[in-house]
Amino acid sequence: MENINLTGHFLIAMPAMTDPFFAKSVTFICTHNQEGAMGVMINRPTDVTFETLFEKINVELLNTLVAQNRVLYGGPVQPERGFVLHEAAAGEWDSTITIDENTALTTSKDILESVGIGSGPEKMLLTLGYAGWTPGQLEEEIKANSWLSVQAKDVETLHKILYETKHDDKLNATLALLGVDPAMLSDVAGHA
Repeated sequence: MENINLTGHFLIAMPAMTDPFFAKSVTFICTHNQEGAMGVMINRPTDVTFETLFEKINVELLNTLVAQNRVLYGGPVQPERGFVLHEAAAGEWDSTITIDENTALTTSKDILESVGIGSGPEKMLLTLGYAGWTPGQLEEEIKANSWLSVQAKDVETLHKILYETKHDDKLNATLALLGVDPAMLSDVAGHA
């Protein structure tokens, strides 16, 4: 597992995951390399709407279509900071990392200003905080049966799960990519 790269994969919390931050979560991995891994949870809506957040950070929200969208809890690291997961070809902003040819993550305020006036990415998730792992930590957690990983078979499936599937349905949607019924999951790792 040393050379594994899960960038662009979904991480699905196994039933053995008892950490309250991650239990029943689906995390999209944005970077995974020798320095560790970073991702955002995609199925944890908060009580905060875009309208509330934009008001709090003094960004005008003229785009009423997104005003009631929920901000997601992206993870326990830097929960005061915003992370926008979006389609890659949506525009150019000050601080963007390209995850793959179709998906990017932006952390600069200019993307929120674009969203506010309706010129931001059409497909996007806004999270507060992210999930992070030190070098080798994610691999050890996978070995310990804490996570399943899966990659969407194509861009259409990836975007459907990220941007169109209801938050409550994302866990089952990602498990379906593996052909796994949630009822079949065990919280005990098998060893031969």
